[in-house]
Amino acid sequence: MAEVFSAVGRRKTSVARVRLTPGTGEITVNKKGVADFFSRDTLRSIVKQPLELTSTTGKYSVTANVNGGGESGQAGAVRHGIARCLVLIDESFRGVLKKAGLMTRDPRMKERKKYGQKGARKRFQFSKR
Repeated sequence: MAEVFSAVGRRKTSVARVRLTPGTGEITVNKKGVADFFSRDTLRSIVKQPLELTSTTGKYSVTANVNGGGESGQAGAVRHGIARCLVLIDESFRGVLKKAGLMTRDPRMKERKKYGQKGARKRFQFSKR
């Protein structure tokens, strides 16, 4: 049986469980094709980025289960998972992926709304009198 490499990718509130198997290069996200799951071209290119950087586009089939967050966060989570899987396959990919910033989990999250105020940063209008 072919070897399966799996890793977890995260971005914002999305978590993606990614599996790479030697195959034709098809990408499946939540049992749908990548073109069906991600509506925008930019999101599709984000998902394919680690494979293109390491020139392994047609060599591995990607299966991902992703939940939580929105479309953009989910695409980032899948990308992070794929990058982690590729490093498990070949350690020499680490330098290329790290230089492109794909190995680090993006820490940017939505800031919480503060009590007694309108939002995270927005304040109610100040009145001196």
